[in-house]
Amino acid sequence: MKTTLLVLIDWAQEDLLRPVLILLCAMLLFNLPTLLYKARLFIRAILYFIGCWDKSWSKPQDPGSIFGPHLSQGLPVERRTIYFVRHGESTWNDTFNKGKHRSTVVFILGFIPGLIKALLHELYLLLSGKLDSWFYDAPLSPLGLSQVDELRSFLLDTKNLTGTDAEHLKILRADPGAPRSTILCSNLRRSISTLVGGFSERLTRRPEDKILLVTALQEISRNPDTLSITPPHSPVHASWMEKRSPMCDYSRLLSSQVDVSLHVGDKPINTNGLKRMLDFCDFVFSPSVKDEYIIVGGHSIWFRSFFNMFLPFSVHHVAKNKKIVNGGIVTFDLLKAETKRGPKYMVDPKTIKVIYGGF
Repeated sequence: MKTTLLVLIDWAQEDLLRPVLILLCAMLLFNLPTLLYKARLFIRAILYFIGCWDKSWSKPQDPGSIFGPHLSQGLPVERRTIYFVRHGESTWNDTFNKGKHRSTVVFILGFIPGLIKALLHELYLLLSGKLDSWFYDAPLSPLGLSQVDELRSFLLDTKNLTGTDAEHLKILRADPGAPRSTILCSNLRRSISTLVGGFSERLTRRPEDKILLVTALQEISRNPDTLSITPPHSPVHASWMEKRSPMCDYSRLLSSQVDVSLHVGDKPINTNGLKRMLDFCDFVFSPSVKDEYIIVGGHSIWFRSFFNMFLPFSVHHVAKNKKIVNGGIVTFDLLKAETKRGPKYMVDPKTIKVIYGGF
C-alpha cells in the first residue's frame, strides 16, 4: 500500500510538473527578444561586479591649494550654481538597505520574505516579456514614489519662504522672471523618475524644458542597480509602479521631456567615478550648457564622492560623510579655474545650502 501511494505521488508530481515546464518554456520563447536582452544584462552585471574599478582612483590635488592662490591673485574664475537632487528610494534599497524608516529588527525579520517577493516579481517580469526589473537599474519603490510626491509638494508650496530660499525655489520651478536653469540627470531610472515626478508641474507648464541624460552622472558602485537598462538613445519607459502612480502622467513626460541624445549607454567597465565627475565638471562649463543654474538628478555615493573630491581637503563638512536624504536638494557654487595643467574645479564651501531634506 505504501509503495503504491509513493508511486501515485511521483506520478502526480510528474504529471503536474510537465505542463508547468512546458508553459514556462512557451512563455520564454514567446518573449525571446526580452529574454535575450535580459540575459545580456545579467552577464554584463556579473562581469561588471567582478571586473570594475568604479570606486578606485588616486586622490587628486587639493582644490584648496589650487584656488587659494588663484583667488588671492585675482585671477579669473568661472562659477555655476548647482542643485543636487537625490532620487527617492529604489526597489533595490527596499530589498537590501535598512533605511531610516524601519528598525534593524524589522529589516532582519523581513529580509528573506522581501527577497522572495523581489525574486518572484523579477520572474513575473521576465515571463511576461516586460523590459523592466526589480534589481537591474532599480526603479522607484512605493516609498520612493511617496518621497518624490513630498518633493513635488515642497516645490509647489510658497508659504513662509523669504530671501534666498524663495529665490532658489523660483529657479527650481522656473517661475516667470527667474533666471533660466538647465536640468541634467543620471541615466538611471530612479533619478529620472524623481525629476519627472518632483518637477512635473514645471515640466507640464513648460513643455520646452527637457531633462538631459548624462552618463557621467551614473552612480558609483559595482551593483547591478547602478547599470542602465535603457539602450543608448532609446526612450525611457515608466516602471510598473510609475504607470499606476496618480502623481503625474509618467509615460507621457518620460517620452516627451527626457532628452536621450547624450545617453550613450552604460558606464564602461574600465572607467571610475572620478573620471565621470571630471567629465561632469567639464560638461557644465562647456558651450553646450548655456545657463548658470544647473539642476542635477543623481545618487548618494556620487554626490558624497563629489564633495570629497572638490571641497578643499581642509574643510570638514557633513556633505563629505553623510548622504543627501532621498528626495533632498542641496545647492552650492562650483568654481572653475584655468591652470597650466588644464581646468581645475572646486566647490565653494561658503555656498553649500540645504534647500530640502538635508543629509
